[in-house]
Amino acid sequence: MSAPTIAGDVAALRDRLAGTVLVAGQDGYDDARTLFNATIDRRPAVIARCATPADVAEAIAFGRAHDLAVSVRSGGHGVAGAALSDGGLVIDTRLMHDVHVDPVARTARVGGGANWGMVDRACQPHGLMTTGGRVTTTGVAGLTLGGGDGWLARGFGLACDNLLAVELVTADGRTVVASQDEHPELFWALHGGGGNFGVATSLTFRLHELPVTTFAILVYDPEDGEELVRRYRDLIESDAPDAFGGGLVYLTGPEEDFLPQRLVGRLTPAVVVVHAGQEPEARRLMAPLLDLGPAGQIVEELPYAEVQGALDDPPGYRNYWTAEHLTRLPDEAVTAFCRRASDMVVPSPSQHALLPWGGAIAAQAGTWPIANRDATWCVHPLGLWEDPADDDRAIAWAKAVRADLAPYAAAGTYLNYTTDEGRDRTIAGFGGEANYRRLAAVKAEYDPDNVFRFNHNIEPATA
Repeated sequence: MSAPTIAGDVAALRDRLAGTVLVAGQDGYDDARTLFNATIDRRPAVIARCATPADVAEAIAFGRAHDLAVSVRSGGHGVAGAALSDGGLVIDTRLMHDVHVDPVARTARVGGGANWGMVDRACQPHGLMTTGGRVTTTGVAGLTLGGGDGWLARGFGLACDNLLAVELVTADGRTVVASQDEHPELFWALHGGGGNFGVATSLTFRLHELPVTTFAILVYDPEDGEELVRRYRDLIESDAPDAFGGGLVYLTGPEEDFLPQRLVGRLTPAVVVVHAGQEPEARRLMAPLLDLGPAGQIVEELPYAEVQGALDDPPGYRNYWTAEHLTRLPDEAVTAFCRRASDMVVPSPSQHALLPWGGAIAAQAGTWPIANRDATWCVHPLGLWEDPADDDRAIAWAKAVRADLAPYAAAGTYLNYTTDEGRDRTIAGFGGEANYRRLAAVKAEYDPDNVFRFNHNIEPATA
């Protein structure tokens, strides 16, 4: 279709939407196409900033009528860059970010473009929470539909485990509500199947009481790294209750008052503790870690919403992420994990992370299309760096972490932590061939033409 024709149709689309429509050259276009990951620089033909489900339906129809590749941008990171395509249509849901909390029913209805900071702040006055991302800037829809790991997932399950309903606009423009009672097979697919089936315009969550949270950061001298990992492993695998969340990371020592200057700017191991309980109990559980003698520490009770923002990661860096689930963590794996940390780009916001699973995560193993919910550990090299000259080094480090720990890894991975690593990895991440075939059947019902394909894509089943 000629440029004048599509320009006229864009103007007509703009008139029909309650939201806004942006094209190249307009104020706001470059901001609207800027992603968290600075390695992604794409120029869509049209960005439809939708304010209602009806807007979403109009935008989908426009994209299909003009044979434009359709991508979806919700509230947060989108590190793989799937939210944008060169020359395509972006359906941007970030105007739909309202959060409505019902403190009596203990539920929250969340707009599809919200981020977790908005949810946490809305729930905090009621002493309520649900599992969300580890930082405030993570988008609710993307995280949840891909599973939804978080600091307290061991205690309260993944974000998707707390889903009660999803309002979705499908490829043919219908608005459907998926729950256990309505469209139950679609509801199953939305617990790990990602954005393959439509555009999520709202999500309803079960909430939990959480009157107090203890937050701690314990930072150690580099030479204590292996012993720290062994102690943390033993604590998680033996004594730690499900309410004891957090993770272990190698990071660049931050410029903070609690940290000795000798560690600022250096690669240092640290433990983050997020405990759904009071400080005395958290200190008792942390005793083996405290006995090792951290070089710097913070231990304090905080509102959950403040905990969620304590380690916010900065936008505008170059990013590469990957992950492996581990079925075991013997001393040889500990050594391999610690040794490879030295290849991380330092100084940078990168993290060489070891995250505990188990607890409520494992309790629903096999229920939803998410691999390895019974794994004890998730290794997550989280690369963020500034200089394009470090691209090869940063990506090689992340891939090397996976290679080093492959002897201890399960077959699948947690897809929210990865880019496109090939069809086999994608299928394994959904829990294997049987789950993938079931997902493909759902895809064929709700998106038979694979309109929503910028994701860990599921090809529609054919007759």
